[in-house]
Amino acid sequence: MSIWSRITDALQALAQGEGLAQVFDRLRTPPERSVAFAIAVVALGAKMAKADGHVTRDEVTAFREVFEIAREDEAGAARVFNLARQDVAGYRDYAARIQRMFRDDPETLTDLLEGLFHIAMADGFYHPGEDKFLEDVAEIFGLSELEYRAMRARFVPDAAPDPYTILGVTPDTPMADIRKAWRKLVQTNHPDQMIARGVPEEAVQLAQKRMVDINRAWEEINGAAG
Repeated sequence: MSIWSRITDALQALAQGEGLAQVFDRLRTPPERSVAFAIAVVALGAKMAKADGHVTRDEVTAFREVFEIAREDEAGAARVFNLARQDVAGYRDYAARIQRMFRDDPETLTDLLEGLFHIAMADGFYHPGEDKFLEDVAEIFGLSELEYRAMRARFVPDAAPDPYTILGVTPDTPMADIRKAWRKLVQTNHPDQMIARGVPEEAVQLAQKRMVDINRAWEEINGAAG
């Protein structure tokens, strides 16, 4: 059974009058946590789509890149998206519920925020409303300002990516500590590590771009030091 079929099953509760946010609260533990993760990305993505006022074909394609959606599952994915857009709950309420759901797994919250950045940049334009949205969600998720800036630097091309920001260090950080930070990021973002954490396979592919950016940042810093 595909993840979208399982989502459809989970949403049957909506027929009983439950809201989408309440469905989140019943999907806290495995094996349904991957279902919750998928719903979270789509629901917050739908709320973010309202930040710039429209949904583009590129953003729809970006959803497909985060989650491999088979043709027979398109209706289920579209239902989640539309329910979230129509839900009276604001995005901060969604983000707070998701934070509570994954509070013992902060890495998954980081993965989720990265998926949102991927979707936000799909149309090639980073709207100020999207920037405010993602900054708010990052704060609710408990990311530090440095962690948020590092992620933003990798995705938003409004300036040349700063390799130090990407690695979460500063130019004054000793090289030995920069190397440790790089190695820790490589280990944390290795696909095997992500799968061991229970991250859905659909989200693991986001780590490929992340690893490229992390290694490029280290090579730039290390090359300059050499």
